[in-house]
Amino acid sequence: MQRRILQQLHRINSLNIRTRTLTVSVGEGDDPLYADVPRPSRKKSDRKPYPTPMKVLIRRAKEEREARKVNPCRILEDAPDNGLLVPGLVEVAYRVYRARESVLFGVSKLLDVIPVQRCRHCFEVHIGYVGHEIRTCTGPQSGFRSATHVWRRGGVQDVIYFPKCFHLYDRVGKPRVGHDERHSIRRIPAVVELCMQAGLDLEKYPTKRRTKPVYCIEGRIADFETETEIDELTSGLEIISRTENEEVSSANLDSLINSEPFAADESAGNLDLSLKTLESWFEMIAGVRKIMEKYGVQTCGYCPEVQVGPKGHKVRMCKASKHQSRNGLHAWQEATIDDVVGPNYVWHVRDLCGPALDNNLKRYYGKAPAVVELCVQAGAPVPDQYRSMMRVDVVPPDRDEVDLVA
Repeated sequence: MQRRILQQLHRINSLNIRTRTLTVSVGEGDDPLYADVPRPSRKKSDRKPYPTPMKVLIRRAKEEREARKVNPCRILEDAPDNGLLVPGLVEVAYRVYRARESVLFGVSKLLDVIPVQRCRHCFEVHIGYVGHEIRTCTGPQSGFRSATHVWRRGGVQDVIYFPKCFHLYDRVGKPRVGHDERHSIRRIPAVVELCMQAGLDLEKYPTKRRTKPVYCIEGRIADFETETEIDELTSGLEIISRTENEEVSSANLDSLINSEPFAADESAGNLDLSLKTLESWFEMIAGVRKIMEKYGVQTCGYCPEVQVGPKGHKVRMCKASKHQSRNGLHAWQEATIDDVVGPNYVWHVRDLCGPALDNNLKRYYGKAPAVVELCVQAGAPVPDQYRSMMRVDVVPPDRDEVDLVA
């Protein structure tokens, strides 16, 4: 009888422990209100998650291989795989380019009013006059400082980050950049390269435009377009690009906000600038997401390297985990919008003039992209899609009330 009673008690205790751990993991980790709060990866050696499941990628590869066997010589019908532009995305590309310029202009002006702090040893950024006290530093010798940050003044590149990639003259005919070409081909922001492949024309970066689709012969691209047709197309595109550049220059950044309101009413000027910068940010994000549905973007699974195009480059420059086994080559996979436009999430501050954020209260604080946080601190209302991420509805306790909270 005593053995049976002890066995039953052991089963009950183990069942209680399982239910406690289950409630803790569901209550804290999978809270539906704060599921969108970004969290860094546990290990640096972990690979980025695939946006498309691996089973779907394998099925697509098998279907393409079977279609290639059935018809080895075929014309690619769908744009932009056939070398032609998607007509509906040309205007979107110009709007994204203008929105990017306006975001950079607005952020540079708002930094004169609201300072930005940057850690000297890691990539942590904070919006406010005083840096936070949350111990999340992962830089060199962070263990000697108990993971506390050492703050200095930041700039525009700390608020919003646009990773660079190699510019492709012909994204279909020559989609890859070799290792020996790494110094001869220029690198530009991936957002600009994405807009150029979608139809944006810039004089500094020539891009090949076609009038006829290309052929696919046993998996290789064959282009039978003559040089005269290309010359006629480029001459016509020069006229179109001139008109588009005139429109861009007419919609100059000075028309976005005038410098006169700052002298008359500084608060009203900051509010207007923050609203227009936030609007441009959402316009840029929506346009980039729409273009990426048609135009492929590749990213390394272990480092932040990005390449706009159907394939990644062959430059041996990866220094992340397991790069020795790849001989420095990148482990390319499908990119997400966070890989093209670095949001750089920061902690949300309710009062810029209040005390610094406490490390013991970090579970009550929310996060937001640095551009959104900067515009909100300048007077713009909190966007609805970021209210849960910024935890606006949560009231953090005071420092002396931390032990009283369950």
